[in-house]
Amino acid sequence: MIVIQILLILAVLLGLLLFLRHHGKSKTAASVKVGFALFLIFAVIAVLDPNLLTDVAHFVGVGRGTDLVLYAFIVAFGFATINTYLRFKELEFRYAKLVRAVAIQNRQLPEDGEGEPEPEQRS
Repeated sequence: MIVIQILLILAVLLGLLLFLRHHGKSKTAASVKVGFALFLIFAVIAVLDPNLLTDVAHFVGVGRGTDLVLYAFIVAFGFATINTYLRFKELEFRYAKLVRAVAIQNRQLPEDGEGEPEPEQRS
C-alpha cells in the first residue's frame, strides 16, 4: 500500500512541476490555476488518507470515495473540453484576423492595366 501512495504522490508532484514550468508560456486564467492547485491538494490528501475521501463522499451523498473521484473527473473532463473548444475558437478568430491583415498588406495591384476595363474608343 505504501508503494502506490508514493507513486501517486510522485505523479501529482510531476504534474505540478510541469504546470509551474509551462504556466508562463500560456495565457491560463487565474481561476484555472487555482482550480488546478486545489485539485492537486485534493489528490495528495486522497492518496494519503483514502478513508477521508470515503467520508467526504458519504457527506455529499455518494456511496464510495472512488465514485466521488469518478464524478469529479467527469466534471473536470467536461470543463477541460469546453475550455479547449473555446481556446481553439479564439485562436481561429485571431488567425483569421491575422490572415486578413496580411492579405490587405500584401495586396497586388494589376500590372499594365490588366484586369481593368478598357476605355471606350470614340470614332
